[in-house]
Amino acid sequence: MQKANLSFRQLWNISFGFFGVQIAYSLQSANISRIFATLGADPHDLSYFWILPPLMGMIVQPLVGSFSDRTWCRLGRRIPYLFLGSLISIIVMCLLPNAGSFSLTLSGAMIFGLVALMVLDTSINMAMQPFKMLVGDLVNEEQKGKAYSIQSFLCNAGSLAGYLFPFVFAWIGISNTAPDGQIPNTVVYSFYVGAAILILCVLFTTFKVKEMPPKEYAEFHGISAAPEQRESGNWLVLLKNAPGTFWTTGLVQFFCWASFMYMWTYTNGAIADTVWHTSDAASDGYQAAGNWVGVLFAVQAVGSVLWALVIPKFRSLKTAYSVSLLAGAAGFASVFFIHDQYMLFVSFFLIGVAWAAMLALPFTLLTNSLSGDHIGTYLGLFNGTICLPQIVAASCGGLLLKAVGGSQVSMFLVAGVLMLCGALAVGLIKDRAAGTGK
Repeated sequence: MQKANLSFRQLWNISFGFFGVQIAYSLQSANISRIFATLGADPHDLSYFWILPPLMGMIVQPLVGSFSDRTWCRLGRRIPYLFLGSLISIIVMCLLPNAGSFSLTLSGAMIFGLVALMVLDTSINMAMQPFKMLVGDLVNEEQKGKAYSIQSFLCNAGSLAGYLFPFVFAWIGISNTAPDGQIPNTVVYSFYVGAAILILCVLFTTFKVKEMPPKEYAEFHGISAAPEQRESGNWLVLLKNAPGTFWTTGLVQFFCWASFMYMWTYTNGAIADTVWHTSDAASDGYQAAGNWVGVLFAVQAVGSVLWALVIPKFRSLKTAYSVSLLAGAAGFASVFFIHDQYMLFVSFFLIGVAWAAMLALPFTLLTNSLSGDHIGTYLGLFNGTICLPQIVAASCGGLLLKAVGGSQVSMFLVAGVLMLCGALAVGLIKDRAAGTGK
């Protein structure tokens, strides 16, 4: 079967729902440390709260990939999981920011918040993974780079919106402080609005995208209809037979995602300390820093959107990847030295350059090296190269923070070194185009 090109509108529709999912993810990543610090968590324990999200992703995404590879119904094979994950996310987004408002004890509020965080990240992962799979399912090799670039753009546009919500709500006069142990309304309303946008975006993709029925899908991907000729779906067998691109790109992913884990965990405390000169989570300065973190993350998203336009200009994907990660390493390290809230725009713009490459290039390299038979399972397993480094980084975060004297801004130097290692590891990537993959 000839793999026809899709129109820009078709490529856009495939990924549009990702805009809403990313708003939910950005609200989580930008505000979780702030929420738990406001509830009363010790800074040395903050990284441990971040173990749950990647742990759930590492479990859920391979399952979604494996199950959806064998699913077919009226809605398709990937969209049912997208829709269910989004529905659960919406419910939890309305509960999580109210963890301190249910008249619970401190420990009760912490436990409620942890359970809500676990369910939220599970459902976001369930909703997020199908979008990557839809590109692999419906787009030919020639257009996959463009399709993932569109997905990267929508991802960063969603991030931009989610990161700015608390800042905008504070600007229009909504209270940015709250009684001890409660979350400010700027954060609560941000989660409410994000939930509403999420369901609208997912409904758009659900009604606009038509997945291929099994026979057409098999023809499109050149899959044999004979079961005995098809590769086993056993995860261990698939990992054993994974192309070299899977493992070498995974090594780069390890360093990159560990870096971002430390950024998400410690930015609020670092900026509150170096710019607002406070470590008191109940203070106006700490909450103002929390809003400014959203602005900085928005700058990161803008940098990512703009750099996504530059990446296709590179002749080599690996060169684009390496240069992008070097820029990110410089951005992370510079946060340690820059204590002006506006000069930090430069740092986070450079971090956005790395983020653009991380969103698009690994999946372009990987999906071009895969057949369509188990693409969902492989993408789910590949998510382990995103989740595992975050789990390792979160587990070591408290110890590293003690090693640097409790200085949260020093963790950005650690992140910079890790990103530099990622840039160097790009040279090890094997890709099918170069004839080095399996």
